[in-house]
Amino acid sequence: MFKGHPKGLYVAFFTNMGERFGFYTMIAIFTLFLQAKYGINSTQLGLIYGIFMACLYFFPMVGGLIADRVLGYGKTISIGIVVMFIGYFLLAIPSGHGAGFGFIVGALAVIVVGTGLFKGNLQALVGNLYDDPKYSSVRDRAFNIFYMGINIGAMFAPTAAELISNNILKAFHFTYDARIPALANEFIRTNVPDASYLSIAQTQDSSVTMATLNQFSSTYLDALGRSYHWAFSAACVSLLISMMVFWIFRKHYKQADMTEKQKSKSEEHKSQVIELTSKQIRERLIALFLVFFVVIFFWMSFQQNGLCMTLFARDYTQPTVGKFTNLFFDLFGLLPIFISIAGFIYLVKKGSNSTGRIIGGLVFIVFAVLSVLRFTGYSEINPFTPQKFQHFNPFFIVALTPLIIGLFAWLNKKGKEPSSPRKIGIGMLITAVAFTVLIFASMGLPSPKQLGGVVAPSNLLVSPYFLIVTYFILTVAELFLSPMGISFVSRVAPPKYKGTMQGFWFAATGIGNFLLFVGAWLWGFLPLWGLWLVLAVCCLLSAAFIFSVMKRLERTSNAA
Repeated sequence: MFKGHPKGLYVAFFTNMGERFGFYTMIAIFTLFLQAKYGINSTQLGLIYGIFMACLYFFPMVGGLIADRVLGYGKTISIGIVVMFIGYFLLAIPSGHGAGFGFIVGALAVIVVGTGLFKGNLQALVGNLYDDPKYSSVRDRAFNIFYMGINIGAMFAPTAAELISNNILKAFHFTYDARIPALANEFIRTNVPDASYLSIAQTQDSSVTMATLNQFSSTYLDALGRSYHWAFSAACVSLLISMMVFWIFRKHYKQADMTEKQKSKSEEHKSQVIELTSKQIRERLIALFLVFFVVIFFWMSFQQNGLCMTLFARDYTQPTVGKFTNLFFDLFGLLPIFISIAGFIYLVKKGSNSTGRIIGGLVFIVFAVLSVLRFTGYSEINPFTPQKFQHFNPFFIVALTPLIIGLFAWLNKKGKEPSSPRKIGIGMLITAVAFTVLIFASMGLPSPKQLGGVVAPSNLLVSPYFLIVTYFILTVAELFLSPMGISFVSRVAPPKYKGTMQGFWFAATGIGNFLLFVGAWLWGFLPLWGLWLVLAVCCLLSAAFIFSVMKRLERTSNAA
């Protein structure tokens, strides 16, 4: 999988991995943070989350223009990392319950600017590495590997957020209870307690009475808010690591760190400048914008993992699991199993030399033993927090990427590998299947409007396997769609606009993220199964559209 690629790919891989760890640590708790600290309802939350995510993905257009026209890729990426660090540092500064909302908005704005300078230009830099004819045939696979780096960072983020948050709560002598934030905020606002609130509060502090319930509410929410602020600080550390990797190993990507404008001013590289006719540029731009239109609906649906799917995990999913299921929620239980399986594959793989087999066998035995030891340490009943569901997507990406790359390589040898646009269309169909699982899971459940913003009664809570299976299918869809889309943009974008077109890819993602508010609006309006049905239908219609223009997309891609 890793053979035949330039070393610059791995510099980009680890740089992106650190940045994404920080970002997804924040995203894992972002909605929970806003609701706990400011008592924001789901509709307002969806609007705030959608605007932030939209801005986050729109600004790479500006970042791409700055790189293409002024600074070049490397300098723009470096400035972006520094600006992001400042934003996460501001976000990590603690404040009391309900305080500092304007400060939080300012920190998010700084993160938006830094991310815009960083994201699209790093992808353009990777694309430049594969303009070299000796690497061009593995461009799609390169972006699968690059994408895996993103998700290794994202995989550890929810666990890091939970560990930090839980330890800070523990310092205040509290534990996390998903029921308390909404009940506490409502009690502070109205001074009228829910019938069950006092007994729930007493599970945290047995001395709480009706007379002290208001004080408990404020204290708990303040502690929870501070725990989230501390979790945000993990992003600062990961960005420092990304910064060092990108600067120290610059020599490995230096040859690709040139825009067409910079090449035209260099006598050494002037001959490498590619000039396209107006017709060629127009055809490429049309193909790109057709793909951008389709992916809007993928991201509108997929990014519900940070909004409606997180709310579903909190309000409709069992909050505890048995020993076997806990393996899926424990990253330190999953990883030894995954590594043990990888060792076994090397042990039995055809063509492995004796050293490889010995190492594979040792890895298999050691990590199998660690898996068993971890499993035996579990309790019969194991609680988990809603954000833990968000480690499934990145874990599945890391686990499935080698299989997907192997599948595409096998199909390529047979001359049957789908084109990048066709993979995108298949990804949209698979996304619709994922939301069909949630349609079935939601049948017969009360709507969020009926619940009034509180957790469903325990007898109505569904198995976590519905969400686990949904995340698995969504991950397969993502691997067919997102890395292939980035690869398609890097191949088809007119050379003078590489950074800008990567920015437009993120702009399409941004529109999809802004449309998240539709999910939040439907959350309080439709029955649950109706919400998931709307998302599934959007994906099916998008798939129908891209297959209707497939010939044009494939013709442009082949000509690039």
